[in-house]
Amino acid sequence: MNPLTDTIETLGLTSAWTYFGLFLAASLLMIWRLEALLAHGLEGTALGTVVMPYCSGLGNLLFVAIIGMQGGPGQEVLTNCLVNNATNLTLVLGLPTLFWGLTLARKRPAGGAGKRKAAGAGKTGGGKDDETSRQLNRLSLLLTLAAVGFFSGVSWALARDGVLDLSDGLVLVGLFLFWQTFQVFDVLKHNVRQRQRFSSMFYLDVAVVLVGAFGVYVSLDWLVTWLAAQQGAFVNAAHLGWITGWLMVLPNALLAFYYAARGRADIAFASQVGDGHICIPLCIGLSAMLHPVKVPAFFAPGLALLVIVAVVHALCVAFADGLPRWMGWPLLGAYAWFVGVGLLG
Repeated sequence: MNPLTDTIETLGLTSAWTYFGLFLAASLLMIWRLEALLAHGLEGTALGTVVMPYCSGLGNLLFVAIIGMQGGPGQEVLTNCLVNNATNLTLVLGLPTLFWGLTLARKRPAGGAGKRKAAGAGKTGGGKDDETSRQLNRLSLLLTLAAVGFFSGVSWALARDGVLDLSDGLVLVGLFLFWQTFQVFDVLKHNVRQRQRFSSMFYLDVAVVLVGAFGVYVSLDWLVTWLAAQQGAFVNAAHLGWITGWLMVLPNALLAFYYAARGRADIAFASQVGDGHICIPLCIGLSAMLHPVKVPAFFAPGLALLVIVAVVHALCVAFADGLPRWMGWPLLGAYAWFVGVGLLG
């Protein structure tokens, strides 16, 4: 027990809806302060690829820890990770694409004011800097998408024998650590070039994010225990991986819709793709290190879908500067196929 759980129980508010609300509130708190980090030393794709994935993927990491502490089936961790990644890359990016389109090109103000601003930017070199920044963001996204395909392929190769064990887990976690080290040095290099330093408010925001993380842990721990005890037609322990995977996608969906509506497709893209690296290879690797994990039947088809969708995203980013609105329909269709294969066999 912990003080927060004790307080909820004392108030007589113990229920699935209370902890579901706590999960969303804690996630929104983290998102709110992550927005402030844009002005405190991180920006654009750097924020998406380094900071946001840890927060949006925190639930998945905690799920690994909770399953490990409770002695639950590691197979549910694999299901959770596949559901999370497939939903992020198809449904969560597909719906904003239908509404607004996800283009990396920033829209210029219309009319005379826009022309004067553009002219001024041309004199000061601002327009050239904006174009350079856009190209760098695009290259960063392409590299991140390539990592999705690489990590998925390695996971498939290691799981061909039907089990992920300690040695497989060490390989997957090692790959993630190497990738993340590369990303951290890239952000630090960017800050040195821009002569930026992390302000004191940056560390205060990080502290607030940690408070939100505690709320996510408390709510998720209770919800996992509650779900494991249910015996409904679908809401039961057999579908723990699917239900928790969808639950943990909600913060990612809020990120995608929020930044897509603001015209920041770079962050919307990077946060969803980067979150996938937390699940595959990190969460799967950590689970395999705790104890051998039997691979579910739809693991290989799910990984194949991730590779195909990553390639489609990369082609759109490289040649169309993002996802045109019509691409939302194929993404939704791919997600429907994934759910059918996973749940109906």
